[in-house]
Amino acid sequence: MNDIKSALKKYYGYDKFRPGQEKIINAILSGRDAIAVMPTGAGKSLCYQIPALMMEGIAIVVSPLISLMQDQVRNLKEMGIRGAYLNSSLTPNQINLATENAKKGMYKIIYAAPERLNTNHFLSFAMNSDISMIAIDEAHCISQWGQDFRPAYLKISEFIAKLPKRPPVAAFTATATAQVKNDILSKSGLVNPVSYTGGFDRPDLYFAVEEPSDSITYIRNYLMRHRDESGIIYCLTRKETERTADVLSSLGFSISAYHAGMSDIDRRRVQEDFIYDRVKVIAATNAFGMGIDKPDVRFVIHKNMPARIEDYYQQAGRAGRDGDKAECILFYSSSDVRLNYYMIEQVPENDPLTPEQRREYIKAEKACLQQMIFYATSHHTCLRKRLLGYFGETPADDCNNCSVCRRKNTVYTYTEKAQDYDGVIYSRLKEYCQKIALFSGVPFYTIATEVMLRELAAVKPKTVAELRTINGFGEEKIRRYGKDFIKIINQ
Repeated sequence: MNDIKSALKKYYGYDKFRPGQEKIINAILSGRDAIAVMPTGAGKSLCYQIPALMMEGIAIVVSPLISLMQDQVRNLKEMGIRGAYLNSSLTPNQINLATENAKKGMYKIIYAAPERLNTNHFLSFAMNSDISMIAIDEAHCISQWGQDFRPAYLKISEFIAKLPKRPPVAAFTATATAQVKNDILSKSGLVNPVSYTGGFDRPDLYFAVEEPSDSITYIRNYLMRHRDESGIIYCLTRKETERTADVLSSLGFSISAYHAGMSDIDRRRVQEDFIYDRVKVIAATNAFGMGIDKPDVRFVIHKNMPARIEDYYQQAGRAGRDGDKAECILFYSSSDVRLNYYMIEQVPENDPLTPEQRREYIKAEKACLQQMIFYATSHHTCLRKRLLGYFGETPADDCNNCSVCRRKNTVYTYTEKAQDYDGVIYSRLKEYCQKIALFSGVPFYTIATEVMLRELAAVKPKTVAELRTINGFGEEKIRRYGKDFIKIINQ
């Protein structure tokens, strides 16, 4: 493998990098630290996976969720790359076996929970192995100003300092305001990092704010129009997720509830049902999502308004990760505003904040809520402009792809990325992928996304060489499934 572009083509099946990827990869390969703030779906994992493949030794990826690690390792396997994860889902024997295999050079990438880094067993493994780099995924978890704060992230710099040879360290996140980014820079032990902040715009997402008199009736009608699509309905409280799931389930929809009050086993079951398409829709609190890498989520509905634009944009951004169009709909009501104000005031008395810090925290949270209200009551300003403006971007034109622009324009001008493709070929290919997924015990999208299948059905490659021109088909996918794809198309 002579350069990073051949690695991109071989493993991922793409000819060109997305914005920022090449800069971060080259920084890591030259031994520099790096920080990347990229929107959801911009390809952050590729930025550390390619250097990990090209460098001598083992890369350690710090990741906050079991499901996220499992998903990444499963995706690596589909690309012909061996990786492993170390977390509480494994027995001590399995963890010992994984670290022994890593020492023998069996894995290029090890995913680990932040709590595991400073344990005696992991320290012994890391100090006696050739660690090529450390990637800190979901790096915003290091900031006490974010809802995903994870105290163990503050100990990552401690772990790095204990290593006999300091490798390059790279931090990645999709949600970083200036304050959170400063926290990442100051607390993760990065040294003079190369920095990249990508544009926050997601052009394929349609944004809308609605004020339905009856939210359940609105959602029922919406689901009837989108019956075969995957989606998430976010609610503010656990009780609301259960009520929403119960009512919609009784109306015949495929839906489950998810919240932090459920047992680990139940949460994992619901998450896997969603990933494997056994359940189409999840009604969830903000506890659901960070570990979800499902690319074909076609809609995200916020039944209740969150308190912060960062949280809203992160949750809405779970739609359309495959680059295809998706819808993000926010319900606004004065009762949600009151509930959010109430919840902000409920900082636990045993919180380690001093009274002065507590006042400052509440004041800052209320300012964030005010920005969220401005967005939700934006009747004349393009919603995308409001969102991007909050993150420091100033688009010149209206987006023509939000509910404000749609109402302003008598003729709705947004044109979706249409592609003429053969519907029969597409259906046969999808059927094949579903059978293989079921047989292999993997989610359908790890074999090929719907976007890739539509491109196949449009281009209709007749040979394996022609199949290489389709985005997303790396060498391992072509080796496993190429001949079958060609056979289906030729038939």
